Amino acid sequence: MRQSAQLDDSARGGNVEYKEGEKLAAQAASPPQEDYEAAKVAPYEEASKTAFSVGQGTWYHAAAHLATTIATPAAYAPLPSSIAQLGWPGGLIALAFAGLTTLYTSLLLASLDRWDGVRRTRYRDLSYSICGPLGYWATVVFQQIASIGNNITIQIVAGSSMWSIYQQYTPADVQHVTLQDWIIVFGAFQLILSQLPDIHSLRLVNLMCTFFTICFSATVIGLSIKYGSEDLADPPKDYGIHGTDSSKIFNAFFAMGSIAFSFGDTILPEIQATCKEPAKTTMYKGIFGGYTVILIAYFSVAILGYWAFGFYVQSYVVLSYTVGPDWVVTLLNIFAVLQVVGCYQIYSRPTFEYTYVRWLNPTQSKFSVRNVLIRLAVTTTYVVLITLICCMVPFFGDFVALIGAIGFTPMDFILPIPRLGDPLIELLIAVALLSLQSLYSPLLCRARGDAPPL
Repeated sequence: MRQSAQLDDSARGGNVEYKEGEKLAAQAASPPQEDYEAAKVAPYEEASKTAFSVGQGTWYHAAAHLATTIATPAAYAPLPSSIAQLGWPGGLIALAFAGLTTLYTSLLLASLDRWDGVRRTRYRDLSYSICGPLGYWATVVFQQIASIGNNITIQIVAGSSMWSIYQQYTPADVQHVTLQDWIIVFGAFQLILSQLPDIHSLRLVNLMCTFFTICFSATVIGLSIKYGSEDLADPPKDYGIHGTDSSKIFNAFFAMGSIAFSFGDTILPEIQATCKEPAKTTMYKGIFGGYTVILIAYFSVAILGYWAFGFYVQSYVVLSYTVGPDWVVTLLNIFAVLQVVGCYQIYSRPTFEYTYVRWLNPTQSKFSVRNVLIRLAVTTTYVVLITLICCMVPFFGDFVALIGAIGFTPMDFILPIPRLGDPLIELLIAVALLSLQSLYSPLLCRARGDAPPL
């Protein structure tokens, strides 16, 4: 009886803690005048304010969010080409290293939940609590670079996939809709979906997207086996690494940037914020569930795609299936569009939330007129800017490596490293690693002198 009462008290305590968090968020929306001066001094102290729905999702919701965030066609369809630039041993070692490293860093980030007794719902707040202001601002910058860059990339992929379907079934003499038009169509759909208020409200969308991830990878596996077993590759498959010594070196760095992009995940703390208590255990299960889908899809697509086409596999493997069957290639393009719908949404949420926490009124309903109009203004501005950039720069392969190097590498491979005791040493290590990883992409784009076809 006493034990039951203690459990009831514990449950009530959790509810009280959650309601207290809501109360703090409401107070933060309209702080007293003196708080504004404090905010100017320390703008990173935001832990009591959030525009996310906290503590409502299950482990399989977290797994779906994670798989949707990481395993997009834009991320793993280029993997056969990355393997081709590194060869069998180098490619598989790099892929395994990236997968195991990001699995470790994901578990490491999840383990930091309430490390000092405070539940933080954003990567930037977690970084500040451990590394101080430098960690906060580094996270803000790199998270935005990675998130915005990722959405530019996948919007180009979505537009290209829809354009490919249009070209396939429309006679050439009556084709009047361009790639940019399809990019705009995808952007318009994302604007509608962006009116959902937070990550947790995307749970059903992302479960659907995870299903389409499996469908896309299974179809690529089937087509690769067909092309490889029947020697349909054109030109014939060749497992050598071709080019001059300098181009081989540049292409190897390019491949590593693409692999870094393929495992990119810059919003794990935001996903963990949606998890039910115990949040740490729930997120651990979600990570293992999500990575099961991710690793199976990645290794099967990378290995079989390279096996089927060799060195000359296209940077987007779907383009290598030149002799059909047409209806299967159409299915691949449909799966690609449907899958990246959820990924775009998740990666836009840190940017949205950064403005929502300042402008939305948490004391009103999420769907009150004021909050809806603010969301509409913020999301419209964001989607229009991303769409304009995509229309002006509609190339894919080099952009993947660039964002992988500059955005995802520090967020996935550097910032989550354990503390070494001296923030200055940590910062110097991070800068050194980032410099080595990020400088090669602009050099590579210049050295290659061309952009892979869409």
